[in-house]
Parts: sequence; C-alpha cells; structure tokens
Amino acid sequence: MTEIKFDLNLLESIFGSMVHTMDQSKNDIFIISEQNRESFEEMKKELEEVKESMIVVTTEGNYLETMTHDSRKRLADVSKNFMKYSEVQVREAYEVANDLLVRLSVNRMEERRLRERREDLEKRLAALLDTIERADQLISQVAIVVNYLTSDLKNVGVALANAKHKQDYGIRIIQAQEEERKRLSRDIHDGPAQTLATVLLRCGLIEKMYAEKGPEPAFAEMADLKLTVKDALLEVRRIIYDLRPMALDDLGLIPTLRKYLSKIGEFEKNINIHFEDNGMKKRLHTDFEVAVFRLVQESVTNSLKHGNVRDIWVRIEVLSCVLNIVVEDNGKGFNPQKVHDKSFGLIGMRERIDLLKGNMKISSTPGNGTKIDFQIPLKKDKIDG
Repeated sequence: MTEIKFDLNLLESIFGSMVHTMDQSKNDIFIISEQNRESFEEMKKELEEVKESMIVVTTEGNYLETMTHDSRKRLADVSKNFMKYSEVQVREAYEVANDLLVRLSVNRMEERRLRERREDLEKRLAALLDTIERADQLISQVAIVVNYLTSDLKNVGVALANAKHKQDYGIRIIQAQEEERKRLSRDIHDGPAQTLATVLLRCGLIEKMYAEKGPEPAFAEMADLKLTVKDALLEVRRIIYDLRPMALDDLGLIPTLRKYLSKIGEFEKNINIHFEDNGMKKRLHTDFEVAVFRLVQESVTNSLKHGNVRDIWVRIEVLSCVLNIVVEDNGKGFNPQKVHDKSFGLIGMRERIDLLKGNMKISSTPGNGTKIDFQIPLKKDKIDG
C-alpha cells in the first residue's frame, strides 16, 4: 500500500489562502451591499420627491381642468351669442380657452411622466431591497463559514501533525516491542538460561562427586548450587517485575510504587527518590492501576535518562473524584515545545492520559528542572469497595 504523505506547510498555506480569499469575498460583498444601500436611500428620497411633485401637479391639473371646463362654457356662450360680445371679448375667450387647454395638456404630460417615474423607482427599490437582503444573507453565510474555518479547523495542520505523530508512535511501539522481545530474550539467555544450564552440569558433577568422594564434598557443592539457583530466581523475578509488577495485583498501586521507587533508589546511589501519598486504602481497578503505574514509571525513567537529576519527587493524592499525580525533579530541564514533537516517551504518556480522560501539564525550562502534573478523573466504577 502506497503511503500518503502530507506537506503540512503547503497545506497550511493553501488553507490560509482559502480563508483569506473567502474573507476578502465577504468584504467585497459587504461593500456592494453598502453601495446598494446608499443607492436605495437616494432612490427612496427621489421617490418621495416624485410623490410630492405628483401631488402638486395633480392639484394644479384639477384646477386647470376646472378652469378649462369654465373657459369652454364661456367660449360656447360667446360663440352662441356672437352679436352680444365685442371682437375683443370674443378673441379673449378663445385665447383663454386655448391657453388653459395647452396648460392642461402640459400638466397631464408631466403627471404621466411623474407616474411612470414613480412606478420605475418603486420597481427598482423593490429589486434593490431584494439584492440587499440576499447580500446580507450571503455575508452571514460566508461569515459563518469563515468563522468555522478559522476557529474549528484552524489547527487542521496541527491535527494532521498529531496524526502523523501517532502513526510514528505506533511504528515506534512496534519497534519497541521487538526491541523488548530481543532484550527479554537476551536477559533470559544470559541470565536464567545460562544459570539453568550451569545447574544441570553441576547436578551431574554432584552425582559424580558423591559417587567418587562421598557425601560431604557433594553436600558442599550442593550448598553452593543453592546460592546459584537463588540468584537465578532473583533474576527471573526481576525480569517478571519489569514486564509487570506482581505486587500491583497483590498489594495495589501505592505499595507497588513505593517498592518500585525504593528499588530505583537502591540501584541509583547518587539519586534521592522521595515518595508521598495521602494514605489511600481503597484499591483501584487493575487496568487503571497499571496505566497510572506506567505513567509514573515513564516519568521517572525520563528524569533518570535525560534529566541529570539529584532528586526526584513523586506525590500522589487520591481524592473522591480525582487522582492527582506530580513527578518533579531538579535536573537540567528542557523546552517542552521543542522536545514534544520528538519525544515518543511524552507522546506515550499523552496517549495514556487521553485514554484515562485526564489532563497532563508539563512545566520545564532549561536549567530549572521538570515538573509533570497529571489529573485523572475517578469514577465509581474505577474504585473497588
């Protein structure tokens, strides 16, 4: 199967460019929306002016229509009784009637123009309002998407990096298992297996010695052989303890940790191991105790391997609903940001703490030691009554 490789920097660049483009598009839509709002307000103002003008024109038209009606009656009367009026009066009646007719015609044309303008403005205003509402809706949708991308997915590169770390960690676990098998095989071969081979040879030698020299030399050799068997038994127990402390099943977490740290103190003569607990008596579930033991073991091992320490403090406080663990040393310290990506030990501890639904906090600076705080929630089903 072909391994799929991710260029995290390129992915981050593409992701950032996409978010920037969407954010710029949102701003462009906002500008267009604001321009439409300005046009809407200007057009709305013009519509009000057109309506006011229509009122004036309509009022004037009604007046002109009345005047025109009266002038026609006057003109009809003058035409009917032509002999009663002078030439000037007849001409005046025709001129007034014609002038009013022209003015009324112009008024009607203006009224029709204003009405058409009003209808056009109303249609355009309705279209602009619809555009503004759509733009606002689109801005809202783009804002939601941008917010989602910048808040919930902004660490996509980190997430992929963590996934890559987990993949590397899985490979490292397989490698560690193989190395552990080799070490275990070598320990058994060089220790108990060699001792048992020696025991087998010396048993034959004791039989021969008993037959040739009598019981006393044979018993002396057997006493020495018992010491060899005793050493082999201790070696087997040490190997078993490294695989899984038997005391964890028999005694529980606190006594096993105390014994484990005491053994380290015996081997590491120049390092002082300090252990404190609040005297918890109740047992935790076996799988839970194993996970916690491994967390402490890994933390102490890291201090021993990398810390150049003089003292290591291990404090455990078991409360009703939380287990607090602190592993602290006065070693050379480190930069957690730089070491985190390369330390499979720290990754392994984070994996364990995640499985336990707990929190892990590393406090360290170069030259000032290291402090690791674990907070693990305790549920009732994790505590044996």
